[in-house]
Amino acid sequence: MPLGAVKVGLFAAAGSGGGATGAGYFCGGYNGSDLTTVDKFAFSDDSRTTLGTGLSAARRNLAGFANAGTAGYVGGGNSGLTTVNKFAFIDDSRTTLGTGLSSARYALGGMANSGVAGYFGGGFVPWVGNATTVDKFDFSDDSRSTLGTGLTAAIQRLAAMANSGTAGYFGGGTTGSYVTTVDKFAFSDDSRSTLGTGLSGTRDRLAAFADTSGL
Repeated sequence: MPLGAVKVGLFAAAGSGGGATGAGYFCGGYNGSDLTTVDKFAFSDDSRTTLGTGLSAARRNLAGFANAGTAGYVGGGNSGLTTVNKFAFIDDSRTTLGTGLSSARYALGGMANSGVAGYFGGGFVPWVGNATTVDKFDFSDDSRSTLGTGLTAAIQRLAAMANSGTAGYFGGGTTGSYVTTVDKFAFSDDSRSTLGTGLSGTRDRLAAFADTSGL
């Protein structure tokens, strides 16, 4: 399940081409320098490998999401990149989408409606400020559109998760002040609502995940 991330992009490949149990991936990050590293954890035994082909550029403050069984996507990052890298689960090969983010930004969140589309939301645009933007990537052809309704506020350092087939959620972050806000996007029409009950306290630089196994 896709996570919004501050320094590392993460996506999961349930049932990916590498085997019935799939794998999870940690991408990029920072250890004194920005990284291109992509580590893969096989769910069958939690063994780790490091992909021979990492990210196309070293970056942190990126986000990721996955189209389960097909490919994972990593987007944005320092210092305000529009780049979206795609990793095919069948062989872990990397391509870079011809159409990246609609604006260069980092500290964004990512979530996906597996089999249909993935979404990158919010973030910080260098020399401009925080963004309300939500970009949608159609998994059928990787085309990008930008939702007419973005986040309820311009937010960076947020997290995201999804109830695949139903709705995705962007939560927390900072507008300049920490927030408790959780925005919900219905996958049927990409309409946005804001939960009456937000986070239990204001915070940014958080992570999110979801369990949809019982649905």
